[in-house]
Amino acid sequence: MKKTVFTAAILFVALVLIVVTRTFLFTLPPIPAAQPSDLKIDPEKTASCLSKALTFKTVSHQDPNQFDNEPFISFHRYLEKTFPLIHAALQKETINSLSLLYTWKGTDTTLKPILLYAHQDVVPVAPGTEKEWDHPPYDGIVSDGFIWGRGALDDKSSMVGILEAVEYLLQNGFQPRRSLLLAFGHDEEVSGTRGAHGIAELLASRNIQLEFILDEGAVIVKDVVPGVTVPIALIGIAEKGYVSLELSVKTTGGHSSMPPEHTAIGILSKAITIIEENPFPATLKYSAQFFEHVGPKMPFARKMIFANMWLFNPLVKKILSGSPELNAGIRTTAAATLFNGGVKENVLPTQASAVINFRILPGETVSSTIEYIRKIIGNPDIQIKPIGPGNDPSRIEDTRSKSYEMIQNTIYSLFSHQEMVVAPFLVLAATDSHHFAALTNNTYRFSPIVYHPEDLKRPHGTNERISVGDYVNTVRFYYEFIRRFDTL
Repeated sequence: MKKTVFTAAILFVALVLIVVTRTFLFTLPPIPAAQPSDLKIDPEKTASCLSKALTFKTVSHQDPNQFDNEPFISFHRYLEKTFPLIHAALQKETINSLSLLYTWKGTDTTLKPILLYAHQDVVPVAPGTEKEWDHPPYDGIVSDGFIWGRGALDDKSSMVGILEAVEYLLQNGFQPRRSLLLAFGHDEEVSGTRGAHGIAELLASRNIQLEFILDEGAVIVKDVVPGVTVPIALIGIAEKGYVSLELSVKTTGGHSSMPPEHTAIGILSKAITIIEENPFPATLKYSAQFFEHVGPKMPFARKMIFANMWLFNPLVKKILSGSPELNAGIRTTAAATLFNGGVKENVLPTQASAVINFRILPGETVSSTIEYIRKIIGNPDIQIKPIGPGNDPSRIEDTRSKSYEMIQNTIYSLFSHQEMVVAPFLVLAATDSHHFAALTNNTYRFSPIVYHPEDLKRPHGTNERISVGDYVNTVRFYYEFIRRFDTL
């Protein structure tokens, strides 16, 4: 008995030593030397450029009959007036009437071009919420150090920031060796089937293979990851898939004075509850790289946990599952977003329907998601139908590539005055970049905008805004990135 206790004690001490040693060795690699940007920018003039762009109501509606082309056309005229050097030096093409493709031809045609992507369209402002905005959503007001309006974050700041950066490069006499493509879709908010997809088809028809694509999707977060006090620049190396499923059920109906055990609404409500109470399995496979970079900046106790995920895997899953933002990085998520049923308060509904939106983790597919939902509901009377084709998760890009390194180094250069962590990240929302997957092996997602916890709900929500400083950094980032990437 004593021998068994002694052996157990030795093993415990050895385990503790391993855990503590791994924790002390859990550090970040040296940060590369950074050369600050020398670009001179007038913040007031730059802010005015974006603020005017926000006044154009380039709204995408789910119903194509509500789509209004005129704001896009007016927006294009504004771009021509605002960026004269671009429209004189670059080739401009319009795809499917409203999407834009600019080509800046390089001096070395043997090099694959790079593509910078953003989208013109914005989501509608939810009816009835207009008065909740501090400034009207389409007035483009600059106030209190912020540029306010729908599209300030998603995604006109990226689009106009790219154009401003290229205009500065032209002013400074820059001529790229590698051709540069600027692509701006017009329907990203409704899946990009005419915009990004049309641009990708055009490039494919010309047999163009791209060295690299940079799109939106990941940002800089501050005070979002518990215990990490420094900003974290997230570089999206993959994105989750997307599908919306309509669940529907039909019953005989009748008078509400003689209800069955479950009405159509009750049956469907029960199914939604089952989905919410039976989340998809969690896996740390696609968040491990993120915590390898962020973990060393955590307080010692949490640092110890993330330095030894081989031991604390269940605990890590529990910690992450407690935060909506972190939970979304370890499993496929389901969100009930629409519900319809009934016609009158004293009439039993003959049918009810609901829409559940799924964001699919890599390793799973649209098909496997549907099968999982069908299995856990276990009710053949409930019809399950995809709304549109959806799309599977993207592939996962290499963090050792030159493209990733160039984004990382540009970020460190841009923020050389402060401590920061750069970390690979699984983008939780869908972007247009998946339309270009066949054209390159290097697709990354990043915008140099700082999000605090209260900012996470601003895109698609109320009081969307970007600080003037963040927008200046956006222009500076694209300017420096283009110059640096051209040296490869």
